[in-house]
Parts: sequence; structure tokens; C-alpha cells
Amino acid sequence: MIGAIVHQLTRDLTEEQIRTAGFDAYFVDHTAGVYPTAASGSPWNAAGMAVKGDLIADLTEDLAAEQKARVTYDNILRLSDDPDVNDVIKFLRAREIVHFQRFGEGLRLAKDRLGEKNIYYMNPSFDKGKVEK
Repeated sequence: MIGAIVHQLTRDLTEEQIRTAGFDAYFVDHTAGVYPTAASGSPWNAAGMAVKGDLIADLTEDLAAEQKARVTYDNILRLSDDPDVNDVIKFLRAREIVHFQRFGEGLRLAKDRLGEKNIYYMNPSFDKGKVEK
């Protein structure tokens, strides 16, 4: 979604607007194509997706990811004065809040079952077919 917004805002820039906005270094490498990066310029990569295959660890990571996304949207809203962009960002921000709530409910349900067999005894996605001794 953010990539689509950036594309819509930059696709018709003139060469002078590209230079004035400080977008020239990006333009040299990517023209006006969307190349997912952090605001610092670090390209997106799968290293940011932390998955352990453990229910509690993964749900906790999901909660953190939703909060990080919400903070990013908050920061975009602090900097943006475009009402059309802000409407989309507010929608995305609200969606992150709902996701956080649902992952929180999932984590609570998982923790309620910690005393049950196999929550920590084995990793169901890895230890399939192993028999309890």
C-alpha cells in the first residue's frame, strides 16, 4: 500500500522536482519505480521476518511487528499534509491496531493452554509423528 502511494505521488515528477526533492539518487537507481526500503535507505529483506516455529515466540513477534507498523504510520501522519495520503495511512494504522488486538487474543488463548500436553513438549510443525515417552 505504501509503495502504491509513493508511486502515485512520484510518477509524474519532472526532472527538476526530482532534484529539488532530493529524490535524484533514488531516481538514478530506480527511476520512479517502487523499491521497498526503510526510511534510512536499507532495502527490505526477509531478515526482518522473525519466525521460530514456536507459538508463543511467533505470536509475540507478530504483536511487535504490528506495533512497529503502527508507529511508522503515526510518524508518516506527523510528516504528511496530503489528505488523500493521510486517509489511507489512517486506514492502515487502524488495521494494525485490529491485528495487534487479534494477535493478543491468540497469545492469551495460547497461554491459557500452557498446562496442556504438547504446548512446550514438542514443536507440532517439526515433531510430527513422535510418540510421547
